[in-house]
Amino acid sequence: MIMEKFDLIVIGSGAGLDIATAAAEDKGLKVAIIEKSKLGGTCLNIGGIPSKLLIYSADIIEIIKKADTFGIKVNEYSIDFKKIISRVNKIIDAATNKIKKDLEGSNNPRLFSQDCKFIGEKKIAIANNEIITADKILIASGTRPNIPKINGLENVNYITSTEALCLKYQPKTLTIIGGGYIACEFAHFFGALGTKINIIQRNNFLIPNEDIDVSRKFTKIFSKKYNVYLGYNTEMVRYNYENKNNQKIFNVIVKDKFGKSMEIDSEQLLIATGRTPNSDLLDIEKSGIKINEKGFILVDEYLETNIEGIFALGDVVGKYQFKHNANNEAQYVYNNIVNPDEKIPVNYNAIPHAIFTSPQIAGVGYTEQQLKKEKIEYVRSICPYIQTAMGKAIEDKDGFVKFLIDKKNKHILGCHIMGTDASILIHEVLVAMRTAEGKIDNITNTIHIHPALSEVVSRAASIHNL
Repeated sequence: MIMEKFDLIVIGSGAGLDIATAAAEDKGLKVAIIEKSKLGGTCLNIGGIPSKLLIYSADIIEIIKKADTFGIKVNEYSIDFKKIISRVNKIIDAATNKIKKDLEGSNNPRLFSQDCKFIGEKKIAIANNEIITADKILIASGTRPNIPKINGLENVNYITSTEALCLKYQPKTLTIIGGGYIACEFAHFFGALGTKINIIQRNNFLIPNEDIDVSRKFTKIFSKKYNVYLGYNTEMVRYNYENKNNQKIFNVIVKDKFGKSMEIDSEQLLIATGRTPNSDLLDIEKSGIKINEKGFILVDEYLETNIEGIFALGDVVGKYQFKHNANNEAQYVYNNIVNPDEKIPVNYNAIPHAIFTSPQIAGVGYTEQQLKKEKIEYVRSICPYIQTAMGKAIEDKDGFVKFLIDKKNKHILGCHIMGTDASILIHEVLVAMRTAEGKIDNITNTIHIHPALSEVVSRAASIHNL
């Protein structure tokens, strides 16, 4: 078996793609890219981008439904589910095909479109019986949907977020097991289109990792829209179960902590219980690379593993599982690979996130429950959208901005927004946190346009001074 030597091997074509291309084109390194799936990584193909394309259709529907509030009568509208899915597929396929065409037309980086596994510390076997090696290796292999151990689940044709992006028909009823951001985003998409939604959540709140005020209020809002079962564990799943209308359906049996059980029927079943790293698919133990108990690759502040010259980034590391964080990490990894004597530690200050539900959510920094747990002194300030002119104009009665501020030095410890354009409004806070020591004064001393929606951020930032 022939073994080919490269300067750099990149496993995964998401955030690692830019590193591979730059190393080849700018530094002249001989680079291999290994990608068994569609090029572009999780976010482009089965993650953030296609899901947000779908969700925008749901957002449009919600605007139509609220039109009467603003004196606009919409007598009727219809859903073309196939067109919604087709639009997404066309956009994503065009993007991935362009990446593939560019790579296939290049000898460096060289693309390997197969599975791969480690067979030694820096030796990788490709599915076509090739073996490649390199002094520098980057693992950016991402994650896949986590499938919980539920009695009967292995015997039914459930879907995950991957399949939910390309369903050929809109289900009339959908049961979602899980209550995190993936579950809630898909609940918003299908629910806005008219699907009856059941959400089974073992915690007492939806999106429980968010700030408590966000999680509590969001749960209340979603519970009015959909059938939300809080504090329930899924005991069993069955299919081909015939209901009273003699239809084949999914039958989910759940039980709460008091032993109370119930059965939930639906036309489709979505499993959305988090993500699991793909490290196990690489036979990573044969490389000597250390992983934690959940399978995420352990790295130092430079994103280098315990094996010198082998780096990892993105979801497979598990620090922050967002594409924008992977892009952030990629800048540091590139430097640390090509300049090993001048390595720079990753700056994780103010890594934000957003959840594209209705209402929309965005957050950065500490949650209030984290501050209490770590016994950090803070002051909090909250301003509802409706207390601003634009908040009244758009009639966002649920939205609010919440700041958590260091009591001593006025540093912003955290900011959490729920409401219209939360994912946009948070950016002012990010700039403030990344510059000038991250003080709240960076926002309060900025002149905000009146009556723009961003005024709600300014007012929330100013309340702590009252």
